Amino acid sequence: MNPRHQVQLLRQIQELEFATLELNLFLDVQPQDQQALAMYNKLQSELMQCVRTYEQAYGPLLNFGFSPNMHDYWKWVDSPWPWEIKY
Repeated sequence: MNPRHQVQLLRQIQELEFATLELNLFLDVQPQDQQALAMYNKLQSELMQCVRTYEQAYGPLLNFGFSPNMHDYWKWVDSPWPWEIKY
């Protein structure tokens, strides 16, 4: 494990989550804006790739839902958890 890489990936995920959420809110009031929709789709794809990369290297970000158990044990209990990492 590379702690510096882990922090970089977490920050990238946070940035992409923020941007996609903001675009989501914008599209709620401007649903016909094709440029915003294209940007949302691009950033959402990048976000999902970053999450997959992070989870393959460092374990799940969530204990339910989008983080399937791809190992032969319950990896969620491994430390540190994403919110325990010191930035």
